[in-house]
Amino acid sequence: MPHYPDAMPGSKTLFERARKVMPGGNTRTTVFVDPFPIYAARGEGCRVWDVDGNAYYDCINNFTSMIHGYAHPDVTAAVVEQLPFGTAFGAPTLSEVELAELLVERLPSVDQVRFTNSGTEGVMMAIKAARAFTGRPKIVKIEGAYHGSYDFAEVSLDSSPANWGDLPRSTPYAKGTPRGVLDDVIAVPFNDTEALRAVFAAEGDSIAAVLIDPMPNRAGLIPARRDYLHAMAEIAHAAGALVIFDEVISFRLGWSGAQGLWGIEPDLTALGKIIGGGFPVGAVGGRADVMAVFDPTAGKPALPHGGTFTANPVTMRAGLASMRALTKDSFAHLDCLGASLREGVTASFEKHGLAGQCVGLGSLFKIHFTSHPVTDYRSIYPGQAERKKFDVFHKGLLGRGVLSASYGLFALSTPMTEEDAGAILQAIDETLGDVAAQS
Repeated sequence: MPHYPDAMPGSKTLFERARKVMPGGNTRTTVFVDPFPIYAARGEGCRVWDVDGNAYYDCINNFTSMIHGYAHPDVTAAVVEQLPFGTAFGAPTLSEVELAELLVERLPSVDQVRFTNSGTEGVMMAIKAARAFTGRPKIVKIEGAYHGSYDFAEVSLDSSPANWGDLPRSTPYAKGTPRGVLDDVIAVPFNDTEALRAVFAAEGDSIAAVLIDPMPNRAGLIPARRDYLHAMAEIAHAAGALVIFDEVISFRLGWSGAQGLWGIEPDLTALGKIIGGGFPVGAVGGRADVMAVFDPTAGKPALPHGGTFTANPVTMRAGLASMRALTKDSFAHLDCLGASLREGVTASFEKHGLAGQCVGLGSLFKIHFTSHPVTDYRSIYPGQAERKKFDVFHKGLLGRGVLSASYGLFALSTPMTEEDAGAILQAIDETLGDVAAQS
């Protein structure tokens, strides 16, 4: 395949057209690539094609949401079957009951579910539910962890050496973030039990919840330590606060998500991505007594919640089909592919004498261009040299027919075979060779 961006004139033309009607030429900051992003035309299985006809192994899968890749026959059939009956109603449907039942069955910590239109909204409603249940304003979150586009969840998302100071310290992500938002969010380092204990000792009676992704992508895709998570629950509960798991991404790690792998039951869980079968979706679930804040049967609930397209039957049917197809054998297959690729990438770093490492679990892995221990957000914060390597790596993979995140994240899908994994690894190896040559 010719090198990016020379082989993508159609994408270039679309980008120039898009910039006239959308700021930056698109609606998602995360998909922008300099000088222009690849515009997708279609997808099938584990591959996508751009508007110029170039084919790619899709190793980002719409930022981890397409766990079955594209055009899965069961999902397609479910959507086609629903369309003649209607796409959205001002009334509940059987479809949301069935998907909720499946999620409750798979997640022992979840007694009840409330659907939203995105993972961002799922996290947002979980935070608001914790406040409504406890009557407290503050949340604790991990520095560098991404929890969607909600101002409280964005605090300290991209702190830098220029402003991060000593933790706990809350920094704004977007210009114009109100001071009150920063005052009500306490950022702490990942996997640091003593820091968490100190925060609760100082402010425990004002903290509603601890919000954590058990394997935070933006903070390095490093798995949480089991003892840390159990200590977190103990510390939070002793202070009368809740624990919120953001499993929007990590739910793809296993039958019961990351919480099943770690053997812990949070009070609330935010979901999204894979539970919608490729359609916009989110959810919050948890203990019945906490979820009661949404209950309108006795009058105005403590936390009113709605949404025009929330739990629409097309999304619910697609999600139900996708989740039913995600069997324990599916997870075993993804685990095997992921382990093979992580091992292969590690060997490739060594082969090329390049400082770097590959981390992750299951169907997720991420590369870091550093050889020092990866422990938290600050330990993986890339300097200018690392940023240049990521740019060379990302665009080199595009030129070899592999689509990944620009910051080194890879997400696998069930249609991928061992042969596909081998081709992906070869492309990674060749591209790491390019990075080594330019270092």
